[in-house]
Amino acid sequence: MKYGGRPSLSAAQQLLHLRRSEVYPGIGSAVRGRLTWRMSRRPFPLAREYELRLVYQEGEAPQLFVDRPDLVLLAEGDKLPHVYSQRPTRLCLYWPKAREWTPSDRLDLTFLPWMDTWLYYFEDWMAGGRKDWQGGGEHPDPSEASSRERRRVLRPFA
Repeated sequence: MKYGGRPSLSAAQQLLHLRRSEVYPGIGSAVRGRLTWRMSRRPFPLAREYELRLVYQEGEAPQLFVDRPDLVLLAEGDKLPHVYSQRPTRLCLYWPKAREWTPSDRLDLTFLPWMDTWLYYFEDWMAGGRKDWQGGGEHPDPSEASSRERRRVLRPFA
């Protein structure tokens, strides 16, 4: 399927780009249209290290999970900002209404840089006493976002 005149990238193509990336080293696989990529990331030198898991099923929106550390425990009872789910912690990285990501976009050039930005603002939120999320963004209701994302991802640009 084409999005804005560009063909969709398969899970295997996305995996190839990830493997070639020097910025986002990790390990992954693509089987039956489903990509899984695991990596460790430190958003800046003094930040904690995160273990992350990117999951992308062709025809659906990518999902990014923080496997370690447990962000819910770090937040000490405060609700995590800008996530689709607390456990497992699934990050909200883009605004589906704005079509900021399509299946023709490379994950290593879009989704993963957005992950770095989210982790930076999470560290800022933690250092600021978990009071204000400075990362901005509009966060839809998780149940609505899932169905909207699927409809948007499957529908090409006009």
